[in-house]
Amino acid sequence: MSTLQEKLQRSSQGTEEIITEEELEALLLEKRRPRAYWGFECSGPIHIGMGLVVGKKIREIIDAGFDFIVFLADWHSWINNKFGGDLEKIRLAGEYFKEGFKALGIHGDRVKFLWSSDLVEKPEYWEKVIRIAKRASLNRVIRTLPIMGRKETSKIEEVAWLIYPLMQAADIFELEVDVACAGIDQRKVHVLAREVAKYLGFKKPILLHTPLLPSLAGPVPKDTEEIIDTKMSKSKKETCIFIHDPPEVIRRKINAGYCPPKSIDDNPFFYLLKLIIFRYFDEFEVKREIRYGGDITYESYEEVIQDYINGKLHPADLKSAIADHLIKILEPVRRYFKGKEELISLVMKG
Repeated sequence: MSTLQEKLQRSSQGTEEIITEEELEALLLEKRRPRAYWGFECSGPIHIGMGLVVGKKIREIIDAGFDFIVFLADWHSWINNKFGGDLEKIRLAGEYFKEGFKALGIHGDRVKFLWSSDLVEKPEYWEKVIRIAKRASLNRVIRTLPIMGRKETSKIEEVAWLIYPLMQAADIFELEVDVACAGIDQRKVHVLAREVAKYLGFKKPILLHTPLLPSLAGPVPKDTEEIIDTKMSKSKKETCIFIHDPPEVIRRKINAGYCPPKSIDDNPFFYLLKLIIFRYFDEFEVKREIRYGGDITYESYEEVIQDYINGKLHPADLKSAIADHLIKILEPVRRYFKGKEELISLVMKG
């Protein structure tokens, strides 16, 4: 049986922030099988930000002893006009998500897949939505709208958009989870849920947020809000990598990515290294011709940084090695989807 510190380490590694670590430690000490959830819009193919960054974190949380709910937010996707608001296509994407998460190793008796459709049938769920709405100001709700990928909050085209964050907060309370998980871009609505909980008599959720994987298309901005705007997006198919992409497609996308020599902070490939490669491998192997220095193995992220800054590691070699490692990580996923190509095709087409 894992010790408390081992459970805490598994739960917290690879996160951007936890609100709060003290509460998480107390939860792991007090509860044998705590509950966590992660909500997903059913909006298209799974890219490696969701599949590998998020997928790894979910498995670690389960390994720490949690029961985990993968929440397929079909109604939220409908509100956000995914697939043109076509619920049939949205639910097909949700079925694809189930397959994708299973391919990533997220299954078993500690994993449960639920739909937002399962919650909206309950009158008590809508009571929670209204109670949250009565506690939150209009301006506060508007400020959460970037969770929907809508940066320009002054142009609210549908009243339904304002219902989305209220539902997301209500989901947490209706599911009775101890920990609400999401990318850091969902922080505002999660904090809203924590704040209203104490006034409405709900359990205050612990928040666990992961970093975002940036697009491969260009430089990574320094500001967190701008990173949210330039995160890897499934709508830009050539600048993101899908979990079932074949090796030749992965290499093509990697080779086309932005990777300036001797530059680290704005280089999306160092996010791939930190958030994926060194989370899945203890070493990073770079294969090179003898005339370019021969093969080299790095045992830490910091070692790669030093050689890259000093010009000892060329961008082309870095890209090639990252492609090799991603192809290896995703091999089981490609095997799982053999025979399910039609499902992939339908989701890719939208």
